[in-house]
Amino acid sequence: MRWVLLLLLMLLGFGEKAWSQSPRPKNLILMIADGCGPASVTMARDYARAVLGRDALALDAIQTGAVRTGSASSRVTDSAAGATAYACGVKTYNGAIAVDSAGRPLATLLEAAKARGMATGLVATSRITHATPAAFAAHVPQRAMESEIAAQMLAQRVDVLLGGGWSYFLPTSEGGRRQDGRNLLREAEAMGYQVVRTAADFRQGVRRPVLGLFGPSHLPYEIDRDPEEVPSLAEMTRVALELLVDDPDGFFLMVEGSRIDHAGHANDAAAHVREVLAYDEAVAVALDFARRDGQTLVVSVADHETGGLSLGRNVDGRGVYDWHPDVLARVQVSYERLIPALRRSERPDALLQAWLGLDSLRADERALVAQATAEPDTWPEVLTELIGRRAVVGWTSNGHTAVDVNLYAFGPGAERLMGSFENDEIGRLLAELMGFDLPALTETLRQEEAVGESH
Repeated sequence: MRWVLLLLLMLLGFGEKAWSQSPRPKNLILMIADGCGPASVTMARDYARAVLGRDALALDAIQTGAVRTGSASSRVTDSAAGATAYACGVKTYNGAIAVDSAGRPLATLLEAAKARGMATGLVATSRITHATPAAFAAHVPQRAMESEIAAQMLAQRVDVLLGGGWSYFLPTSEGGRRQDGRNLLREAEAMGYQVVRTAADFRQGVRRPVLGLFGPSHLPYEIDRDPEEVPSLAEMTRVALELLVDDPDGFFLMVEGSRIDHAGHANDAAAHVREVLAYDEAVAVALDFARRDGQTLVVSVADHETGGLSLGRNVDGRGVYDWHPDVLARVQVSYERLIPALRRSERPDALLQAWLGLDSLRADERALVAQATAEPDTWPEVLTELIGRRAVVGWTSNGHTAVDVNLYAFGPGAERLMGSFENDEIGRLLAELMGFDLPALTETLRQEEAVGESH
């Protein structure tokens, strides 16, 4: 119905006027489903209906358009350039973290929010120093510079930092990966941060500012996650909102479903679909908040598609017009847990039956298992084929693709996000809707950098 009303307004010449009268959002929640293409959303919806008895995803009610994801250096972006486009409104090269193609810093939505006095937060299921969250709170020429990213994030004084990756906050002498000897967790506490590293401490109550890191690297896949040990993305999102909502100037929060991408890289369909569903639960938390609040714009988008996922594929040279979510429902663990166990096991067939539900193996499936047993490095490809043939799911790549991704929006200004956009357009449009002047802030950053270099 909203599409019809907007089309009528535009035909009557009132579209631009209607947009200009839309109230400016006080708060912005930007949600990024890393590596989540249109097929991933379809997979999650079909799974939710067939296995969980749900009619729709939270995302379904707020879809507004699509986004083209190419970077300045390639039609196939990486997460660093993709996140920089959203954070800064500028296309840059693959690997860049909030810097332009010449390596100069670009102001981010988070920095603009801070400059206005707003509260800020970053939530992710990856290391918090990974490419997507990094692009909102750091400026480095290469995403691999995670020790530097951790230091810059802390210097930004982001109010809420929740995710994984404490290894880049600790020196090697204390079990971390920092080569400079700094203990950033201790430095964070000296700055007034509450530092939490367990779900139990997190659930006892946290305050702002908080640095919550629940593992040395990425958080476990949803399919493997122990709720007693690691909070879900939805839980972290809910707590972040509770901590940020009281700021009188409003807040900016970026939430990333990071491991959708990792499961896509692995071509692990069962882990992938659970990650999308976990992300959708976090979207539901954000939407529930926004509907009650009335002043919050929620935007959900992906930085790119990963894996070239298809629902329906050739089996034995013949296209099959179907796919079977129930096959994925029987899978109990991710490849991340399964493959090391298979390589150690003397009875891989027993593990495949217990953990993947693959019983009564056919002759062609037994041949694949025999191949992987003889050549353990082939287990990833063999598992993907075993599951893919039964589920009728296919993959074209272990990398990213150039497929357009879905765009979703709800709240004040959402009508401006209808249509097909370049990824950097989304960044500039969000800045406009919030009243942020990213170019002016970028100029200030560069002047400060020049002063620092002169000293």
